[in-house]
Amino acid sequence: MKRRILATMLVLALMMVGLPQFVLADAAPGDEIVSLGADLSEEQKQSLLNEMDVSENVMTVTVTNKEEHEYLGDYISKAQIGTRAISSSKITIGEKGDGLTVETNHINWVTADMYKSALATAGVEDAHIYATAPFDVSGTAALTGLLKAYETSTGEAIAEDVKQAANQEMVTTAKLGEDLGKEEATQLVTAIKSELANNTPQNKEEMQNLIQTQAEKLNLNITDEQLTNLTDLFMNLKDINIDWNAVGDRMGEMKQKVDEFLNSEQGQNFLDRIGNFVKSVVSAIGDFFSGLLSNNN
Repeated sequence: MKRRILATMLVLALMMVGLPQFVLADAAPGDEIVSLGADLSEEQKQSLLNEMDVSENVMTVTVTNKEEHEYLGDYISKAQIGTRAISSSKITIGEKGDGLTVETNHINWVTADMYKSALATAGVEDAHIYATAPFDVSGTAALTGLLKAYETSTGEAIAEDVKQAANQEMVTTAKLGEDLGKEEATQLVTAIKSELANNTPQNKEEMQNLIQTQAEKLNLNITDEQLTNLTDLFMNLKDINIDWNAVGDRMGEMKQKVDEFLNSEQGQNFLDRIGNFVKSVVSAIGDFFSGLLSNNN
């Protein structure tokens, strides 16, 4: 019996040792954690730490190139991901209700709002984010470090499928931004998310219609390929049961930008055109039946 008890205690002890570090975390407002690319030189690391204005003993996690490929490999080419982990970041835990704020430096493909949108999808809230690199980079790899750092600092594990979806969202939005404009692409994704909180499509066709409608409201013309990519993204997000109301709460400022556009003269012009189209159809139907009556007389 004693041997069994000792064996059980030993197993439990080993399990505790094997638990991820973030399980024991107890983040408080003001706490900071840094993610650093594993392939930074010591000089580059120190330079970035100075830039982030953190102490040398700040909590740090390291992101490897292998991890970058694991999370991004399905969405962008190996060449674009590269062979070195460079992007780095800092998360400062905020007070409850502070929301998400994001700043970037030397990030030239992914915008601050794209990070914010993807992080909101992943469940990150009430934090200030700073993503940077020692020289200009696309910024795709920084999200991996941000999610890893957030888990470590808060003790809240993010499901792997949610991490994948957040990376897919970031890449899809960034690619869309190449053609539509970065701000416009982010507004479209934000508008779709807002609509999903009120209206959950039951199938792919309904999702396509929802996306197309939001694009038209924002005066954006999207190609069949872009529509397919967005549909794939949001059908994936639908399948993992994202809480869109909670996501919307985290994206308050971004939703406000979309609302401001729709209430602007440019946005109202779209609604006017829709109204005029409906009026013209009704008028044409009326003329048609009027003509029939005249002929019968």
